[in-house]
Amino acid sequence: MGGSVLVGLDGTASSVAAVRWGAEEAAARGLPLHLLHSWASQPRDVPAGQQADTKQQYGAAALGLAETTAQELRPGLEVTTEEVPEHAVEALLDRGRRATMTVLGSRGHGAIAGFLLGSVSLHVLGRAAFPVVTVREEEPAAVWSRPEIVVGVQNTGGCHDPEPDDEAVLDFAFTAADAHGACLHVVRASPDDAAEPPAGERKELVEALRPWRTRFPAVDVIAEAGAGRVVPVLLGACSRAGLLVIGRRLERSPLPLGPVVLAVLHHARCPVAVIPRS
Repeated sequence: MGGSVLVGLDGTASSVAAVRWGAEEAAARGLPLHLLHSWASQPRDVPAGQQADTKQQYGAAALGLAETTAQELRPGLEVTTEEVPEHAVEALLDRGRRATMTVLGSRGHGAIAGFLLGSVSLHVLGRAAFPVVTVREEEPAAVWSRPEIVVGVQNTGGCHDPEPDDEAVLDFAFTAADAHGACLHVVRASPDDAAEPPAGERKELVEALRPWRTRFPAVDVIAEAGAGRVVPVLLGACSRAGLLVIGRRLERSPLPLGPVVLAVLHHARCPVAVIPRS
């Protein structure tokens, strides 16, 4: 399973969207797709007509349908499945360490409290030391019909060099853009509510990205030094994007994801890749 695109699924509409996105990503990167289901963490609100006699049978049916969906979408894609007895969060954290990325479904918009409670996706995001992508169930099937990726990088306070913590974030974003032939929109928000970004900020960002553009010459890059707070700037930039890539610091407390990541996950209309910063 090493290097695979790992998708956690529970058989609901949100996991179907995750399977479709994961299959597209695996095909674009030339990686196998690994589908994981935990029969210890099955949803309580699955319609009775869709339930099997046992949890294992329900899981096998969900995995079989997901495998068929992925192979119909991307014929020839290598797909493996796994049904496990441990809780989904623990299983995904364990398998995710050996995967290229983990893809999870999200049930879409709602009150913040409801979005947080009982969410396998957010529990995994809060503990994962590897890239995790969340895909909303209302996402269109052809999300890559919007061939732009937005990545948010930290403001450096006028420094020319990028923050070292952004290396993993930029590596994921450039690799994804290269795999999909997508334009990469790099956004750095100003640290205040200024109407305009500080003078020279965009030029500094362009210079900071020069090594990445050399490493990925086929990727078209847009550099934006946005004025205003981080969340509105990022949400505005990704309104028509196929993917938003952001970073998060490890070992935060009491909110492991931080307010910016939580707000983006709640409001972004495209899939969101959360990359741990060292």
